[in-house]
Amino acid sequence: MPAATGAAGHGEKAPVPPDRRPAAPDGTGPVRGLLRRTLPYAVPFLGRRRGAVVRLGCWSLLESVQTFLGGYGVAAALDRGFLAGRPWVGLGWLAVAAAAVVVGGAATNRVFHHLAGLVEPLRDGLVRRVVDSALSAAVAGRDASGGRTAVSRLTHQTEAARDAFAGVVMVTRSFVFTVAGVVAGLAALAPELLVVLLPPLAAGLALFAAALRPTAARQRDYLHADEELAARIGTAVSGLRDIAACGAQGRTADAAGELIDAQTRAARALARWAAVRTLTLQLAGQAPVVLLLAAAPWLLERGVTAGELLGALTYLTQALLPALNTLMTGLGAAGTRLLVILDRLTSQDDRPPPSGTAPRAEVAGGGAAGAAPRRTASPPAAARPRTAPPAAPHGGVPVLELRSLSFSYGPGAVPVIDRLDLRVEPGEHLAVVGPSGIGKSTLFALAAGLLAPAHGRVLIGGVPVRPPDRDPFAARRALIPQQAYVFGGTLRDNLLYLRSGGAPTAAVDAAVRAVGLEELAHRLGGLDSPVRPSALSQGERQLVALARAYLAPARLTLLDEATCHLDPAAEARAEHAFAERPGTLLVIAHRLSSARRADRVLVLDGTRAVAGRHGELLRRSETYRDLVGHWAPRQPHDR
Repeated sequence: MPAATGAAGHGEKAPVPPDRRPAAPDGTGPVRGLLRRTLPYAVPFLGRRRGAVVRLGCWSLLESVQTFLGGYGVAAALDRGFLAGRPWVGLGWLAVAAAAVVVGGAATNRVFHHLAGLVEPLRDGLVRRVVDSALSAAVAGRDASGGRTAVSRLTHQTEAARDAFAGVVMVTRSFVFTVAGVVAGLAALAPELLVVLLPPLAAGLALFAAALRPTAARQRDYLHADEELAARIGTAVSGLRDIAACGAQGRTADAAGELIDAQTRAARALARWAAVRTLTLQLAGQAPVVLLLAAAPWLLERGVTAGELLGALTYLTQALLPALNTLMTGLGAAGTRLLVILDRLTSQDDRPPPSGTAPRAEVAGGGAAGAAPRRTASPPAAARPRTAPPAAPHGGVPVLELRSLSFSYGPGAVPVIDRLDLRVEPGEHLAVVGPSGIGKSTLFALAAGLLAPAHGRVLIGGVPVRPPDRDPFAARRALIPQQAYVFGGTLRDNLLYLRSGGAPTAAVDAAVRAVGLEELAHRLGGLDSPVRPSALSQGERQLVALARAYLAPARLTLLDEATCHLDPAAEARAEHAFAERPGTLLVIAHRLSSARRADRVLVLDGTRAVAGRHGELLRRSETYRDLVGHWAPRQPHDR
């Protein structure tokens, strides 16, 4: 990238849209695969808690009695009381129906009490499973996330599973016992009512059951799309500085746009199946009401009374329709979500994240910080032949010039850079040193065009530097920050990101050898093997970043502590490689050895800047002497 970052590597495959995911490897569909993996966990779990299930069923029977008496009491009140001229009998039956409501409310309260006997053990079991899995992964060295995945599962997914499971149990139990009460009530009133009302109810339930699998699949796709988009945006936000440095805003936006489009397609597909759920509700809940009214003359001819018709209508509107609505809403949302979460929590292996979750817009470096050890020392650079990459396509070697450069963070702030004049000659190796916070990274950001100077000018090859996204000569420079980024393509994709037209194999191999990337490439299985950024140490990510910049056409390279996670030998090898590569090198030095390798050293001390060779600066700069005195005790090992 021109300054530090890259988008999708050359040849990187775009993430598979969630609504076009292939079936499971064993040939099953996504929902069938979910059921195949989760049912072996759920069935034994319910079997071990038969007592809680039986208690729930017993209390739910009282709700069935409430449903039965609700419609039957209305029918008896009309036929045996009000229409028969005995209003007190009618009022008595209505009182019985009202008492049944009170009893049903008390039963529902006990149901919630005993529901904890199922829900809390489920949560406890999932927590134990997550903890055991996390500990096993940590012991085996398979957890590159530092335990963050386990924390997310413990704090969010297990709670979501508990809530969803409770909702599914409640709505399913309520519907089953409500239907039982309705069917018993209709049969007690007049069997002819069942002939009219059961067919549309059965048809609606069958359609709803048939729609559950595709609805669950769409719910799963939507969750995947949402997670991939969140991961992509989160990583892009953490790398905004590097994205701006390379002018990769457009490509980053395009990559995010692909996932946004995929999420939109998944949401629309889920909405379409939600419409099917509405249709099933109309067929199972509203169609029986219409049929009852349409068949009323026929039913009256067969001896069905007005009270029985009113009782049937009460069953449909006051019991069956609300229960259907609750069931279809609960199973259509909470049920499918529960399936997906249980699949993840009960899976035996921690599968790596899908390739689409890693950003395609990254710096000349690696992903989030991992727990892997630092890169070990590589063979000294002098022991290897060095091969430079092909000459830059734009030709010419830029010269960096700073003319009366000043910059401060805010109108009233003390300048970080104050009237700095500097000329860096073609092919020169310049080290920049100074106390922490003195403005070294700010200077590099100004040189890369990421910051605009308050006064003065920055020129490369005599041309004023502009922001990377508006600078036609941005490819002349490459800023490599301390926090390097790697995207989730192959290792070759990462190296070729800044070479949009590709590069010969010999040039790629030369870049790998030059910065000491051979060991990592061999461990990963070659340049065409996939890279998991979270599995790389910070030093390994920095090596990938350095090789990417080495292969890039840029001829002004700015290393903003881009080797701080390498050991001294690996750092020396990388700096030697860039010093011998055609072009100009600027390095923020954090070791004395790095400063001594440079042709010149620029010392920033807050009041003035001094440039010169090592021996000269020891005489002229008190700040440099202090830094050397600070570094000197560690010089033999340079830790």
